[in-house]
Amino acid sequence: MTQPVSSAQQGGPDKGAVAPLSGPRKKDGPARTSGLRVDVRNLSLLGVLAVLIAVGGFTEPEAFLDTGNLQLILTQSSVIGVVTVGMTFVITSGGIDLSVGAMVALASVWATTVATQEYGFAGILFTAVVVGLGAGLVNGLLIAYGRMVPFIATLAMLASARGLALQITDGKTQIVTVKSVLDLGLPDSYVLGIPPLVMVFAGVTVIGWLVLNRTTFGRRTVAVGGNAEAARLAGIDVRRQRLLLYLLSGLCCGIAAFMLIILSGSGQNTNGNLYELDAIAAAIIGGTLLSGGRGTIVGSVLGVLVFTTITNIFALNNLQSDVQQIAKGAIIVAAVLVQRRTSAHGET
Repeated sequence: MTQPVSSAQQGGPDKGAVAPLSGPRKKDGPARTSGLRVDVRNLSLLGVLAVLIAVGGFTEPEAFLDTGNLQLILTQSSVIGVVTVGMTFVITSGGIDLSVGAMVALASVWATTVATQEYGFAGILFTAVVVGLGAGLVNGLLIAYGRMVPFIATLAMLASARGLALQITDGKTQIVTVKSVLDLGLPDSYVLGIPPLVMVFAGVTVIGWLVLNRTTFGRRTVAVGGNAEAARLAGIDVRRQRLLLYLLSGLCCGIAAFMLIILSGSGQNTNGNLYELDAIAAAIIGGTLLSGGRGTIVGSVLGVLVFTTITNIFALNNLQSDVQQIAKGAIIVAAVLVQRRTSAHGET
């Protein structure tokens, strides 16, 4: 028996958080409270961030609260943050992308070869974006039209992109010599004390939020993640939508690769290491449902800031990285348990 199709599938107006398309809902049920749950989750993350800032300020007041350190936290959040925005769209659609870190590495080394740098700023930016889009296109074609499981397809891309990045660099670091690119990473390029990379991250975040919450593309993404068959019956081209989503993920990786080139002044085959885990974790603790059908850009950004702040506090206090990873793992487990509890309450 065919399930009823909601207004989200028909391209109707977006009214707050869009719930998965899984059948009829009561008038005063989850639809009315879903927006409240998302707000509470974001407020909770803001609370966690405030606690972390207090901890950092208490343990290392001079170092942590220094303007340069706060700028560093925001800058480090920017690169993985852009990747996380793309990952949020993919997970919202019910997919996964394990290759984002490898795509960042491939785009960064391809864009910093001697031949590419001869074309200056525009050549590096163009190459990074095109390589990211190309890798995303391959993922999208394999998943949407090749009917491969996203986990397998993107895992294969992870291995292939890392291998190609290693082949291009021959294991060596490629130093950037284009002054206009390097200048963007210097304090002189800051606008009102805000680094250019942070402004790029803010722009990508705003655009991502608008696309997910205020466009037909965003509603179709939620519909595919909530119930792909119902979305197909509603007239949505599910395969095309999935292809576009992985293209979007690749685009974000290309932009992040260019940002990483500015930040590090080089291209390395080790760039983007474990970005896939950080991006997935940030999206999950932000409230994006791992099974698809619900996503929040604001929550994902807050998740990135939480993880980056934790890393910074641990570094300032000379704590070992293994303790940091344990802390991250505990946060992820707690977030998933909260998601399951929230979903269970929403279904009753």
